[in-house]
This record gives sequence, structure tokens and C-alpha cells, in this order.
Amino acid sequence: MKLELEFSYTAELAEPQVVGPGPYGLRQVLAVTGGKVTGNRFSGTAAPGGGDWLLAGEDGYGRLDVRAQFYTDDGAVIYMSYQGLVEVNEAAAGALGGGDTGTDFGDHYFVTTPRLESGDPKYAWVNQNIFVGQGRIQPGPVVEFQVFRVVL
Repeated sequence: MKLELEFSYTAELAEPQVVGPGPYGLRQVLAVTGGKVTGNRFSGTAAPGGGDWLLAGEDGYGRLDVRAQFYTDDGAVIYMSYQGLVEVNEAAAGALGGGDTGTDFGDHYFVTTPRLESGDPKYAWVNQNIFVGQGRIQPGPVVEFQVFRVVL
């Protein structure tokens, strides 16, 4: 088994809407305000309405619950949902809090398990593949991901 880079994407995030502390941690909703996806087989822009229903735990990790969709440059729609885990270390917290430095891939644990869907026949292949991703946080805040397809 190996991983092949399938696409990269960036998501620009709005200020978090803090739901508040609850029995499972601190729930925050971060809306996606813009973004791009770039790959060898498709490229496009983030559609409005996506976001992360993040659950921040007392252990210093955020549990991601993301739903988003892309408009491809050729007019198709690709839906993506994923769970993930992000270590909110000092650099990550600074970038999310409006600081001017970010993190890089591998600086902290930031792993996702994207599931893609499309009804467009040209992109039906996304429905039959497993993907994993790694992320980093940039000032803005902007999150950037590299998404890999699992290949046998």
C-alpha cells in the first residue's frame, strides 16, 4: 500500500462561533469563507456553506468534524466530509488566534480522513477511493491540506 498526493486545498476561516463548553469539550463552529483546491485531476474553489464543527478537548487536541464542497473549474460539484485530529500547540494556537506565524506540515499532529462524493460521471472515481490528509495552519487563519489517495 502507498499514498499518492491527489490534491491540495486551502480553506479561509471566519472567526469561530463559540457554542461553549459542554460535556464533551468546547464546541466551536468555524465557517469556511473561501478557498481553493488544486490537483492533477481536478481544481476549483470552495463553495459557501462549509465549515468545521470543532470540539476542543482539555488534552490540547481538537476533534474536527468538517463538511465542505468544491465547485470544479469544469462545473462539477465534489462534496467532502471528514473527521480529524489536530494538536493545538503554541504555534497552532497563535495562527488560529490571529498571529503572524503558522505551522508547517509535520510540525504538529494534524491528520484527516476525507470522504469525497460526486454525482458527476467524470469524478465518479472519488466515490471509490480512500483518502487521508495532513494539515497546517497559516495566518488568516487559513488551513491548508495535502490529501493523499490510498493506492494498493
